[in-house]
Amino acid sequence: MTRIDSETEHEPKLLFPGLKSFYDIAVPLAWPIVRVAVGWNLLVHGWGKVARGPAAYIRPFVEQGFDPALPWIWAALIIEFAGGIALIIGLFTRFFAAAAAVEMLIITILYWKAGFSWLNRGYAIALRGGGPYSVDRRLGVEL
Repeated sequence: MTRIDSETEHEPKLLFPGLKSFYDIAVPLAWPIVRVAVGWNLLVHGWGKVARGPAAYIRPFVEQGFDPALPWIWAALIIEFAGGIALIIGLFTRFFAAAAAVEMLIITILYWKAGFSWLNRGYAIALRGGGPYSVDRRLGVEL
Protein backbone atom coordinates (compact mmCIF):
# COMPACT_ATOMS: atom_id res chain seq x y z
CA MET A 1 0.00 0.00 0.00
CA THR A 2 1.44 3.39 -0.95
CA ARG A 3 1.42 6.44 1.29
CA ILE A 4 -1.27 8.10 -0.84
CA ASP A 5 -3.45 4.98 -0.63
CA SER A 6 -3.16 4.92 3.16
CA GLU A 7 -4.11 8.60 3.33
CA THR A 8 -7.22 8.20 1.18
CA GLU A 9 -8.20 5.04 3.08
CA HIS A 10 -8.89 7.16 6.17
CA GLU A 11 -10.75 9.99 4.41
CA PRO A 12 -14.30 10.64 5.62
CA LYS A 13 -17.23 9.89 3.32
CA LEU A 14 -18.24 12.78 1.10
CA LEU A 15 -21.59 14.38 1.84
CA PHE A 16 -21.92 15.03 -1.91
CA PRO A 17 -20.23 12.09 -3.69
CA GLY A 18 -20.61 13.89 -7.03
CA LEU A 19 -17.78 16.22 -5.93
CA LYS A 20 -15.26 13.36 -5.76
CA SER A 21 -13.77 14.10 -9.19
CA PHE A 22 -13.28 17.76 -8.17
CA TYR A 23 -11.58 16.76 -4.93
CA ASP A 24 -9.39 14.24 -6.71
CA ILE A 25 -7.96 17.15 -8.70
CA ALA A 26 -8.05 19.86 -6.00
CA VAL A 27 -6.70 18.00 -2.96
CA PRO A 28 -3.18 17.35 -4.35
CA LEU A 29 -2.96 21.07 -5.20
CA ALA A 30 -3.54 22.09 -1.58
CA TRP A 31 0.09 21.58 -0.53
CA PRO A 32 1.59 23.60 -3.38
CA ILE A 33 -0.84 26.42 -2.56
CA VAL A 34 0.17 26.35 1.12
CA ARG A 35 3.88 26.14 0.21
CA VAL A 36 3.62 29.09 -2.19
CA ALA A 37 1.66 31.21 0.29
CA VAL A 38 4.05 30.57 3.18
CA GLY A 39 7.14 30.71 0.95
CA TRP A 40 6.05 34.02 -0.57
CA ASN A 41 5.48 35.50 2.89
CA LEU A 42 8.98 34.46 3.97
CA LEU A 43 10.53 35.60 0.68
CA VAL A 44 9.05 39.11 1.01
CA HIS A 45 10.43 39.46 4.54
CA GLY A 46 13.80 38.09 3.48
CA TRP A 47 13.97 40.44 0.49
CA GLY A 48 14.00 43.40 2.88
CA LYS A 49 17.14 42.01 4.49
CA VAL A 50 18.72 41.40 1.09
CA ALA A 51 17.78 44.84 -0.29
CA ARG A 52 18.87 46.84 2.74
CA GLY A 53 21.80 44.61 3.60
CA PRO A 54 22.49 42.80 6.85
CA ALA A 55 24.23 45.85 8.37
CA ALA A 56 20.88 47.71 8.49
CA TYR A 57 19.59 45.18 11.03
CA ILE A 58 22.49 45.10 13.48
CA ARG A 59 21.07 47.63 15.94
CA PRO A 60 17.56 46.11 16.16
CA PHE A 61 18.98 42.61 16.62
CA VAL A 62 21.43 43.76 19.32
CA GLU A 63 18.58 45.58 21.09
CA GLN A 64 16.68 42.28 21.20
CA GLY A 65 19.68 40.58 22.81
CA PHE A 66 21.23 38.93 19.74
CA ASP A 67 24.85 39.94 20.17
CA PRO A 68 26.83 39.35 18.04
CA ALA A 69 24.02 40.15 15.65
CA LEU A 70 25.45 39.22 12.25
CA PRO A 71 25.18 35.42 12.57
CA TRP A 72 21.54 35.80 13.60
CA ILE A 73 20.82 38.28 10.81
CA TRP A 74 22.37 35.96 8.22
CA ALA A 75 20.39 33.04 9.60
CA ALA A 76 17.16 35.04 9.32
CA LEU A 77 18.07 36.21 5.81
CA ILE A 78 18.81 32.67 4.62
CA ILE A 79 15.74 31.16 6.28
CA GLU A 80 13.45 33.86 4.93
CA PHE A 81 14.87 34.59 1.48
CA ALA A 82 16.44 31.30 0.39
CA GLY A 83 13.94 29.30 2.46
CA GLY A 84 11.02 31.19 0.94
CA ILE A 85 12.23 30.34 -2.56
CA ALA A 86 12.87 26.73 -1.54
CA LEU A 87 9.37 26.36 -0.08
CA ILE A 88 7.77 27.85 -3.18
CA ILE A 89 9.44 25.33 -5.47
CA GLY A 90 9.36 22.50 -2.92
CA LEU A 91 13.09 22.00 -2.39
CA PHE A 92 14.44 20.97 1.04
CA THR A 93 10.88 21.59 2.14
CA ARG A 94 10.94 20.04 5.60
CA PHE A 95 14.29 21.59 6.51
CA PHE A 96 13.27 25.17 5.61
CA ALA A 97 9.75 24.77 7.02
CA ALA A 98 11.21 23.57 10.33
CA ALA A 99 13.78 26.40 10.30
CA ALA A 100 11.02 28.93 9.63
CA ALA A 101 8.90 27.42 12.41
CA VAL A 102 11.81 27.81 14.85
CA GLU A 103 12.39 31.39 13.67
CA MET A 104 8.68 32.17 14.09
CA LEU A 105 8.76 30.62 17.58
CA ILE A 106 11.66 32.90 18.54
CA ILE A 107 9.84 35.93 17.11
CA THR A 108 6.64 34.93 18.90
CA ILE A 109 8.45 34.62 22.23
CA LEU A 110 10.13 37.99 21.73
CA TYR A 111 7.16 40.04 20.47
CA TRP A 112 3.89 38.31 21.19
CA LYS A 113 4.14 36.67 24.59
CA ALA A 114 0.46 35.66 24.43
CA GLY A 115 1.14 33.55 21.30
CA PHE A 116 0.78 33.93 17.58
CA SER A 117 -1.00 31.54 15.20
CA TRP A 118 1.47 31.76 12.26
CA LEU A 119 3.45 28.90 13.79
CA ASN A 120 0.94 26.30 12.63
CA ARG A 121 1.81 26.58 8.93
CA GLY A 122 5.53 26.07 9.42
CA TYR A 123 4.98 22.98 11.55
CA ALA A 124 2.46 21.54 9.07
CA ILE A 125 4.88 21.80 6.16
CA ALA A 126 7.77 20.52 8.26
CA LEU A 127 5.80 17.43 9.23
CA ARG A 128 4.12 16.84 5.89
CA GLY A 129 6.88 17.65 3.39
CA GLY A 130 6.51 19.27 -0.02
CA GLY A 131 3.73 17.06 -1.34
CA PRO A 132 3.32 15.49 -4.76
CA TYR A 133 4.21 18.59 -6.80
CA SER A 134 7.60 19.47 -5.35
CA VAL A 135 11.25 19.25 -6.33
CA ASP A 136 11.79 17.01 -3.30
CA ARG A 137 9.32 14.50 -4.72
CA ARG A 138 10.86 14.77 -8.18
CA LEU A 139 14.33 14.07 -6.76
CA GLY A 140 12.97 11.18 -4.74
CA VAL A 141 14.61 12.29 -1.48
CA GLU A 142 13.76 14.61 1.37
CA LEU A 143 16.07 16.37 3.77
